Amino acid sequence: MLRGFRIWKKISTRMGFEPTRAEHNGLAVHRLNHSATSSSGTIFLRSWSSSPVLKSGLNMVDSQYYLPNDIGISALDCGEAFRLLSPREQMYSHYLSRAAWYGGLVVLLQTSPESANIFVLLQKIFRKQPAAELEPVAMAAGLTSEEYQAFLVYAAGLYANMGNYKSFGDTKFIPNLPKDQLKALVFATQAFQEQPNEMEALWDSCSSALFSLEDKQKQLGLGNKGITTYFSGNCGLEDAELAQKFLDSKNLSAYNTRLFKKENGGKMCYEVRLASAVQKDCAVDGEEETSCGSFDFEDKEFTVKRGDYAQLMEKVSHYLEKAQAHAANENQKRMLEEYRRSFTFGSIDAHKEGSRYWIKDKGPIVESYIGFIESYRDPFGSRGEFEGFVAVVNKAMSERFAKLVSSAEVLLPELPWPRDFEKDTFLKPDFTSLDVLTFAGSGIPAGINIPNYDDIRQSEGFKNVSLGNVLAVAYATQKEKLTFLEEEDKDVYIKWKGPSFEVQVGLHELLGHGSGKLFVQDDKGKFNFDQSTLINPETGEKVTSWYRGSETWDSKFSTMASSYEECRAECVGLYLCLNKHVLSIFGHDGQDAEEVVYVNWLNMVRAGLLGLEFYTSESSSWRQAHMQARFVILRVLLEAGEGLVGLEEVTGEDGRPDARITLDRTKIHSVGKTAIQRFLCKLQVLKATADVAGGRALYDGYSAVTDSGPHNFLRLRDTVLLRKEARKMFVQANTRVNGEGVELVEYEGSAAGLIRSFTERFQDDAEKLEADLLELSKRDSPCWCH
Repeated sequence: MLRGFRIWKKISTRMGFEPTRAEHNGLAVHRLNHSATSSSGTIFLRSWSSSPVLKSGLNMVDSQYYLPNDIGISALDCGEAFRLLSPREQMYSHYLSRAAWYGGLVVLLQTSPESANIFVLLQKIFRKQPAAELEPVAMAAGLTSEEYQAFLVYAAGLYANMGNYKSFGDTKFIPNLPKDQLKALVFATQAFQEQPNEMEALWDSCSSALFSLEDKQKQLGLGNKGITTYFSGNCGLEDAELAQKFLDSKNLSAYNTRLFKKENGGKMCYEVRLASAVQKDCAVDGEEETSCGSFDFEDKEFTVKRGDYAQLMEKVSHYLEKAQAHAANENQKRMLEEYRRSFTFGSIDAHKEGSRYWIKDKGPIVESYIGFIESYRDPFGSRGEFEGFVAVVNKAMSERFAKLVSSAEVLLPELPWPRDFEKDTFLKPDFTSLDVLTFAGSGIPAGINIPNYDDIRQSEGFKNVSLGNVLAVAYATQKEKLTFLEEEDKDVYIKWKGPSFEVQVGLHELLGHGSGKLFVQDDKGKFNFDQSTLINPETGEKVTSWYRGSETWDSKFSTMASSYEECRAECVGLYLCLNKHVLSIFGHDGQDAEEVVYVNWLNMVRAGLLGLEFYTSESSSWRQAHMQARFVILRVLLEAGEGLVGLEEVTGEDGRPDARITLDRTKIHSVGKTAIQRFLCKLQVLKATADVAGGRALYDGYSAVTDSGPHNFLRLRDTVLLRKEARKMFVQANTRVNGEGVELVEYEGSAAGLIRSFTERFQDDAEKLEADLLELSKRDSPCWCH
């Protein structure tokens, strides 16, 4: 998925796109993400930083760990789309949105031990005093106007990311003002005056972690590499691998689970906890077959239990039931019934059934999807982060995507792998452009390709969506902020970035994530290919490896799967955008078509350089699947030589380090196409044949960031961090039942508007909800202390 443009799955893709993909254990979400700049990196603030400085002891914190006061914040416009809905469709959208927003709060508990407590602290403060009313209180408490703005930006960031780690890049961010100043403000608020003991206890529970930048807390990760709440603090990679083997043995998906480890009587015990409203661990009424129980596995004890996020799962199920009464057809009703069953009992099988009905619901006016979807933030790559979206179809733009779908069977044979390596049948999906009404979770993508369940995608189908109102504001570019390009490239880049991204998103989602066969031998020994004759085009020998039994792409390629697949989809987009028929589908012919191709390729190589922001040199690891994928593509195109791509370090007009990327447009169709053709074929062959060792050798080789070779990428990384721009945040509307109808409540595109949207989003049961979140957070607090 393109997560700047999250095209499901996942692909999350954005222009400057960041497609994202998570096909883990059968749940593959693809997103295309919009161009982002969030980062991790060094610890000390460089002398050239112009942002307000947060003093931590005697050190100054690097700007990558806080959000700048001038960060872009835009309102997502969905007013016209919503008003064109019928009263029934508006009511359906409202209840689906309520389910999504309550479920989205799960992300707080999936992100960090302190996120839920910080959320509740902010909600209590701003429910009593909106941002404008709180400002004089802040001034009286001794804050400067810059410090107060920094507090508002931090609060908005916490809401927008559903936690205190950036959804794109997984780096922690902290308030950009001194801790004692923030404490003075908290203690001066009306919420504190009314409940001093409760508010002080809440501050004490999260204030230390809120500001901490110990090495392990700078980013999300497993074991000593970072923070995660998908696993208890005493778990490492070996525990994740063992748990995956256990889950595979029970045909259980990891998507809606977390793993907790403890020792009992000298024996290592693991608790696999399912997200569900029901908390009983025995068979209950309405459940077909329970997965709960205790099992011995490789001399360890595994217990499968229910009840993770129970109070929130109950709210999700409640609002889905209300939405059912306003569904447009039987497929929507049965889809929601299966989703309810999934969130009630913790059943991924039920969610898969719901996804099947969702695929059958062709061309709905109101489109939605909800559940544990993207696996990007699980350090092991198998557990899904909760998200839900509700959106309205944009008919004009959807017509273009429908034409692309109709051409898919002609375009797929153009891809550079043998016919045997392509799916036996292309299942034509829905591909629509949507205006987002609600997108609850850690961030909003630009496009999506879902569901992520491999078995459904391979044999039953999928859907692609492009989120039009996200693209409209996410990819707007100011010339003065456009980095690393020659001056003569900037105007053409700005003019054609949007149109080229639309083409890339469509190809990435539909023919990238939607293409390619996996060779499988099922549990009964049956093959989906002829193993006696199939030839590996890379070796010239017969294929010797494939997927067996319950193995999936994600379970086999694990930590590498998401980025590898995003890279494959991006390469498909680059390769097929050279096809004149594709360009004509999107209305581009002649010189305009050449400009679209040029900017699409130029944007990709620039994105590869920008991707260095998401590389952590201390642990030699990547924190963002899409940006790693784009860096790999940059390396491939640089390696192609012949002057196709140029990358040089220069000194900027401000006297600071800078860099310039160039692309020879006359060599795209020759040198560039050949390089992508060869690389793309390798990616697909290794994926299709389950060749993990070969895939890792290839992908890790191109992913390496070193100071050797023709380009010093470690030094270039410092330049990228120096020149980075923070990603935009989005303000979303609320819906509210008013009499017999539903009204849309919109907010200004500012930190104050974003904050207000969240305080009003949960006002009906605010105190009960906040108490539930604190209870869920406290329940597991001992599990993170290792």
